[in-house]
Amino acid sequence: MDRQKYTIALLGGTGAEGSGIALRLARAGHRVIIGSRDADKAARACSELAGLAPGAALSHDANPEAAAAAQIVIMTVPHAGQQKTVQEVREQLAGKILVDATVPLVPPKVARVQLPEGGSAVAAVQRLLGDAVRVVSAFQNVSAHHLRDLAHVPDCDVLVCGDDPEARETVVGLAADMGLRAWHAGAIANSAATEALTSLLIAMNMRYKVPGGTGIRITGLEETAEARRT
Repeated sequence: MDRQKYTIALLGGTGAEGSGIALRLARAGHRVIIGSRDADKAARACSELAGLAPGAALSHDANPEAAAAAQIVIMTVPHAGQQKTVQEVREQLAGKILVDATVPLVPPKVARVQLPEGGSAVAAVQRLLGDAVRVVSAFQNVSAHHLRDLAHVPDCDVLVCGDDPEARETVVGLAADMGLRAWHAGAIANSAATEALTSLLIAMNMRYKVPGGTGIRITGLEETAEARRT
């Protein structure tokens, strides 16, 4: 089934996770704008991704301009820069979907769950932006290494949290375009669980020395999902 193609801004698109998401979305036919405070870094990332996905619609711009031009904004910045980035593009986010993949990691103890006050880094952004922006939490638990490898089908489900069901459904569709299986996981407050899972997965990667990184699978839903499609 053909889905709508969007113009999508990746704030933090020069990083490992952001560039992997950008690459898969661009290959799926979406127009992708790499957003960054560093123009040279954004240009290099854009050129590299274009080489991996020839013919894809890829460009780059400063964060506010990228967000202004986009229908959907995806943020993959470190937790320390999350609030600053949101404030930088707040006006440009009005009326749009913001997909936030932030994980509240606290170096050097990144393998330990350390959720912020209030429980969820992404839920805090929804409280900050209010009803003007539909914030969705997703992609925290997908290996950046696997996203960058277009020949690899990531063995990891995406848990999608948000207070707006239609916005969640849009992100479920984007994940499917990227070759991922995604599930509605409830309200934005539930993002606390997906954020915490990242530290758990890091701890397992370290313990078991997993090449490329571990992932999660949700079982028992396949038959129900198939029944709803028929």
